[in-house]
Amino acid sequence: MSEDPRAFESALERLTCVIPAGGVGSRLWPLSRANAPKFLLDLTGSGDSLLRATWDRLRPIAPPERIIVVTGNAHRESVAEQLPELVQANLVTESEPKDSSAAIGLAAALLELRDPDAILGSFAADHVIRGDVLFQRAVATAARAADQGYIVTIGIHPSHPATGFGYIACGGSRGDIAQFDLYGVTEFVEKPDAEKAREYLEHGGYLWNAGMFIARASVLLDRMAESEPELVRALREIAAAWGTDRGAEVRERLWPSLPKIAIDYTVAEPAAAAGDMLCVAAHFDWDDVGDFASVANLLTRGRGSDLAVLGDGAQVLSDASSGIVVSDSDRLVALVGMEDVVVVDTADVLLVTSKRRAQDVKNLVNRMKGSGGRHLL
Repeated sequence: MSEDPRAFESALERLTCVIPAGGVGSRLWPLSRANAPKFLLDLTGSGDSLLRATWDRLRPIAPPERIIVVTGNAHRESVAEQLPELVQANLVTESEPKDSSAAIGLAAALLELRDPDAILGSFAADHVIRGDVLFQRAVATAARAADQGYIVTIGIHPSHPATGFGYIACGGSRGDIAQFDLYGVTEFVEKPDAEKAREYLEHGGYLWNAGMFIARASVLLDRMAESEPELVRALREIAAAWGTDRGAEVRERLWPSLPKIAIDYTVAEPAAAAGDMLCVAAHFDWDDVGDFASVANLLTRGRGSDLAVLGDGAQVLSDASSGIVVSDSDRLVALVGMEDVVVVDTADVLLVTSKRRAQDVKNLVNRMKGSGGRHLL
C-alpha cells in the first residue's frame, strides 16, 4: 500500500497538541512539591524543565496557536513564565485537580467548538523523550489513524521488564491505514509484578503505555460520554461559556462536582474493548521519570558513572558508591561504599532511601498528609 503524504499533512494541520500539566509527583518528594511539581523542574540536568522540553518537542509538529496547556490555578504564572510563547487563550486552568478525564476532556470540548473536525493529541508535561524525529513520525501516523475515527495511543518498545509502567497488548497490524508500526489494541494491562513483566518482554506483543492519546476531539468526548455522560455534559457546558461573562460562574458551579477519574478508564479501555483503539509502536526512547530510581538511570545511562548527581552547585564526595544524589543545599554530601543509594538533600528535608525502594517514597507522603506534615508537601 502506498501512503499519500497529503493524508498525513491534512491530519497534522488539524492536530492541536494538549499538554496536561498536573500532579505533584509524590514519588519525587521532597524535590517535587505542591508549589514546585516535577513538570516545572529540571530533572535531566539539561537546564530546561520537563514542561519546557515538552513544548520544544511539540513545536515542530504544531505552531503555538495549536498547543494548549492545562494546569492548576496555582501554577498559572510559573507555566506562563516558562512558556512565554504560549498563547494566553490556550492556557487553560483548573480550580482544583480532577484527574486526566476532566483535564483532557475540557481541552477537547474547547477544541470541538473551535473546529468540529479538530484532532487532539495529549502529551504529558513530565515525560523525557529522546529521538525527536522518531517522535514526530509516530505522532504523524497516529494523527492519520485518528482522522479515520479511531482513538490512538503511542506505545513504547520495552527495553527491560519494568514494573512501574502499564502495558498495551497489541493485536494485528493495520497496514490498511499505515505501512508500518500501527496495530490494533486488545487490552490495557495495569502495572505488573516482576514475573509478569518478564513474561511480557519474552512473549512480545506488549508495549509500555506512555499515556499519549490522539483522537478527533468529538470522538474522544463521545466515547467518554458512554461511561460518564454527566462529566461530558458538564465539560461541554463549561467550554460553551468559556471566555464569556458567564464563564467563571459556570466553572465555579460545575467543576467542583466533576468526578476524579483517569482517561484510561473513560476512553482507552472502553475503546479497546470495542475494537476502536489503535496503537503506534514507537521507536524513540521514553521515560516518565516517575521516581528517583528512574532519574538515576536516566542520568547515568551511557555516561560511564554509577552515581548520578543533580543540582546546581551540588557538592558530592563519593568512594565506591552508586545511585543518585540530589542536592538543593550548600552542604557537602559524602558517600562511602553505598550501593544504589538515593539521597535528596533540601533546605528543610533530608531523604535517604534506595533505588529499589524509590517508589515507596509516595507512602511517606501519604502518611505526612495526615500527621501534621502538610507544610512540607
